[in-house]
Amino acid sequence: MKRVKRKKPNAAVVVNENGRISREPDCGKKHKLAEIHQALNSDPVDIGTLRRAAGSKGGLLTEELRRKVWPKLLNINVYNLPHKPCQDVRKNHKDYNQVVLDVRRSTKRFPKGMPARDRAVLQEQLIDVILEVLKCNPQLHYYQGYHDVAVTLLLVVGKRMAVAMLHTLSNYHLRDFMDPTMDSTKHILNYLMPILEQVDTELHDFMIRAEVGTIFALSWLITWYGHVLSDFKHILRLYDFFLSSHPLMPIYFAATIVLHREKEVKQTECDMAMVHHLLSRIPDDLPYEHLITQSQHLFDLYPPSLLAKQASLQSRKSLSISTFQAFHLSTLHQRPDSVLQRLTKAKGRHGLEAALSQDQGQLWGRGNRMVKMAVWGCRRPWEPPCLL
Repeated sequence: MKRVKRKKPNAAVVVNENGRISREPDCGKKHKLAEIHQALNSDPVDIGTLRRAAGSKGGLLTEELRRKVWPKLLNINVYNLPHKPCQDVRKNHKDYNQVVLDVRRSTKRFPKGMPARDRAVLQEQLIDVILEVLKCNPQLHYYQGYHDVAVTLLLVVGKRMAVAMLHTLSNYHLRDFMDPTMDSTKHILNYLMPILEQVDTELHDFMIRAEVGTIFALSWLITWYGHVLSDFKHILRLYDFFLSSHPLMPIYFAATIVLHREKEVKQTECDMAMVHHLLSRIPDDLPYEHLITQSQHLFDLYPPSLLAKQASLQSRKSLSISTFQAFHLSTLHQRPDSVLQRLTKAKGRHGLEAALSQDQGQLWGRGNRMVKMAVWGCRRPWEPPCLL
């Protein structure tokens, strides 16, 4: 009779104090998965737990979970998505030619080994996603690098959800980059040096003497590092973190990278071109989990409100910062997908608002228009009708 071999549980390799290698059950990952699923199924959805999971070690762990959690972090109702963009979106759009050029040049952003035919299909979808969001938001201005954010969303969540997510991000987290001028973007970059000054005055002063400025971090900031990192898993890990954080977190992460490379910077000749050359290239072996933890720590120690007291940061108001609190509150009372699905089936797409209006009364009472908008997942005041 053959003996049945039992599968060994997932385990982590550890080295004990005597230098011996042993294996311990990987309970942490299983516990985190359970926590995330429980948070998704809570009514209302436990956004606090999802945010903590996205920011903690390992982030959201799998692309399957990202497809479920990312929309919740942005208060998107998965059962009320915009229709797929049609070809009409390309007609007479002022940014069409530039978007096509940028997308055609973005081949490195697609998985290695992907057949050219498949990549071409995705590139066409990417063009439509970008133009659809711009068409429905005429107040927004396209910038080169916007496609790097869009392609990350497209590869993870698909075309329709990418439109919904990019729409929300463009009106909040990325809003300062989408003005007709670079003034608001420069304003966000101006937070970098004050953070460095708070942590390492010597490093800050060295960079001031070198007159390097902050332009080396521009592509980091406006693409959420998608343009400058070669490993897609690192990009996804950062998107977990940024989607769950304050809109200025990417600039805190930039400061953390510079601080991590402090010795390299100080050993470089104090010359603008030399320091810029060093900093504009991000090493492949950065300790991302450590840097994410440090970025959150810096944000807690030196929040934007503290840094903004400096004269250089008082002269301009950031739309991303000023609208974040309201956006954050709007995410707190979402229904789980199981409830949304049941109500959608019961009432149909056009009856969803009425169904949720009746159902939510038991949970939160009446009268709070902002909460109702967040719960219903229907058109919010800043959303144009074309998204419905």
